[in-house]
Amino acid sequence: MANPSLQGQIIAAFGRHYLAELPDGEILECVPRGKKSEVACGDNVEVTRTGDGQGVIDRIAPRTTLLYRSDAFKQKLIAANVTQIIVVVATEPSFNDELLARCLLAAHDQNLSTLIVLNKCDLPQIAAARAQLAPYGKIGYRVLELSAKQNIAPLLPYVQGHTSVLVGQSGMGKSTLLNALIPDARAATREISTVLDSGKHTTTHAKLYHLNSQSHLIDCPGVQLFGLHHLDFAAIERSFPEFLPHLGNCRFANCTHSHEPDCAIRKATAEGKIDERRLKLFQQITTH
Repeated sequence: MANPSLQGQIIAAFGRHYLAELPDGEILECVPRGKKSEVACGDNVEVTRTGDGQGVIDRIAPRTTLLYRSDAFKQKLIAANVTQIIVVVATEPSFNDELLARCLLAAHDQNLSTLIVLNKCDLPQIAAARAQLAPYGKIGYRVLELSAKQNIAPLLPYVQGHTSVLVGQSGMGKSTLLNALIPDARAATREISTVLDSGKHTTTHAKLYHLNSQSHLIDCPGVQLFGLHHLDFAAIERSFPEFLPHLGNCRFANCTHSHEPDCAIRKATAEGKIDERRLKLFQQITTH
């Protein structure tokens, strides 16, 4: 008699190897059926047990959201079924604001809630970091300042009731923040390593942790690049909220907002209605 199909959720991704958590808490190491691997951390899946602690992924349930990055050749899945992206930046080392803008564009594409966390706010470089983030607060993005090493409490109301994905460059203190939020995170990581025969599969794409029954967190490795090849010019344009009142007012319908005469976006920037750095970021993102 064939093994029954089991419902599970992907809680870790390592190349073509995945960990699926069953409703009773059991964790199966799984591989996808067939050559293609299009499974993401956070996916709800149907799996068939193939042995002790082993399974095969038969089907991925329809997703509510999918966060991924892409270039001209491939796409990299980050997390599925998340409701919020938390982009972690820090006062030191300085952060890449183009990477921040790209993460927010990807979130906008999937209608995710967004939160920018400015970590290490106890350091003297706080003024420069605040100034860099000021344009984001002005256009409606939530910015939360904290020091993960000192007090994580300010973040707790923001993660309650969400499945959040944590993204950020290396060095921003994301691991410190995760360990402060989930003291058992290291233990959970050790358990994952044990299931995977410790270190056989070391390239981690993402891991899902449970804060409580309503709140979950997916941690991703540090990212330095966030390709948006899957978004066309119009989608990127609409994802800059401060552009919206001015779209359609340029002389040319196909205006790139870079050099054309009578550009409404550049005019609004000159008048101080759009931050100059934000326009420059838009131009960088749409030309690369």
